[in-house]
Amino acid sequence: MKKVLILAVLCLVHVSLFAQKKVLKDVAATQELSKKVASLFKENKIPEVFAELTPYWPMPQNELDAVEQKTLTQLEIVKERFGSSFGFIKIKNETISDFVIRETYLVKYEHAAIRLMITYYKNEKGWIVNGFKWDDSFTLELK
Repeated sequence: MKKVLILAVLCLVHVSLFAQKKVLKDVAATQELSKKVASLFKENKIPEVFAELTPYWPMPQNELDAVEQKTLTQLEIVKERFGSSFGFIKIKNETISDFVIRETYLVKYEHAAIRLMITYYKNEKGWIVNGFKWDDSFTLELK
């Protein structure tokens, strides 16, 4: 009985690691989430960024935690090199048909900018976060 109970608990934990908790209802909700994430990123509130994304991102929690820690570490280097952040702007909205959206923002720093890209995928229940990426390759946006 004890082994069955342990196995059941482990199965539930495993399923919950991959369980997506929420979906966004519509495109307006994805835009609102992206704007909030960009604002929090600008304020260097990285734990809050991931707290906002996590309920909609079907990725194991340990992987999300690892990405968050890498982001925190790398942003310390960014702050040293780029200075303080002072604003953000949405620069692009891309779609694939009616089931993929990628919103791109620039977070402005004293000496350079950081590009944020948030990708959403529409499944049968609604919109989920499919990816979150940031880098300093904002010049690629010049076309």
